[in-house]
Amino acid sequence: MVRSAAFFDLDKTILAKSSALAFGRPFYRDGLISRRDMVKAAYAQLLFRVGGADESQMARIRDYLAELCKGWRVDQVNQIVHEALEELIHPYVYAEAAALIATHQSAGRDVIVVSTSGEEMVRPIVEKLGITDVIATRMVVADGRYTGEVAYYAAGPTKADAARKLAADRGYDLSASYAYSDSISDVPLLECVGNPSAVNPDRALRRVALEKNWPILEFRHPIPLARRLRERPAVPVAAAAAAVGVGVAIGLAIYGRHRRTRAALTATGN
Repeated sequence: MVRSAAFFDLDKTILAKSSALAFGRPFYRDGLISRRDMVKAAYAQLLFRVGGADESQMARIRDYLAELCKGWRVDQVNQIVHEALEELIHPYVYAEAAALIATHQSAGRDVIVVSTSGEEMVRPIVEKLGITDVIATRMVVADGRYTGEVAYYAAGPTKADAARKLAADRGYDLSASYAYSDSISDVPLLECVGNPSAVNPDRALRRVALEKNWPILEFRHPIPLARRLRERPAVPVAAAAAAVGVGVAIGLAIYGRHRRTRAALTATGN
C-alpha cells in the first residue's frame, strides 16, 4: 500500500478565523501586547488576506513577530492559549474540514497541519481534532523565555520544504498525497503534492487554481468542536469541486438532515 499524507493549512482552511489574531485579546489582557500591536496585526492580516505577501513582506512579518514576543515567558503563553482555547477557537472549526480530515484518517493517511502561526498556538488546537503532526513557526527559547529569534518560520516555500523533508523521513509518496490551503503564499506547498485543493481561496490563489485546474472547495459551516466530536460521520457524504478529481469525499452529512428539516418547515409555513 502506498503511504501518503494530507497537509492542511490552518487559518481559513480548518478554522474560520486567524488563530494568531484570535489570541490577541487574551495576550493584550495579560499585558503581553499593546492595543497598537493588536491593530497592526489585524491590518497586516487584512493586507495578507487581500493580496497575499511576497518573500520580503513575509520576512518583515517574521521579524516583527519575533521582536514582539522577545522576553515573553513560554509557560505564560502556554497557559493563556490553553485557558482561551475553548472560548476563542472551538466555535470556529469548519465542519467540512473536520469531516475531510476524518476521511483522510479513515483512509489511513497521516494528517499534518502546516501553519505560519506559532507551534504553541497551533498544536493545542489541532490535537482537539485528533491530529498530532504539526509544522508551524518555532521561536528560539532560552531560560524559559523567547529570545526574539526565529528557529523556523513556516511560510511560503519553507512549508513545502518541510513537507518534502517529512515525506522523505517517513516514506510518503507525495504524488499520492494531498494539500489544502486558502492562500497564494502556499502555492509551493500545493504544488509539491499530486492532489492539491484550494479552500476558500484568496483572489490570487483562485486564479492559480483555475489556471492549473485544481479543485476549489468552499467551506462555509463553522461549528463548535465539541459538536464535531459528537457527530463525526462514519462515512462522509461526497461533495464539492467537479474539477480534476479531489479523490476524497467532503463530509456534509451533518448538515443534510438539518437542511431537509428547514426546507420541510418552510414548505408547510411553520
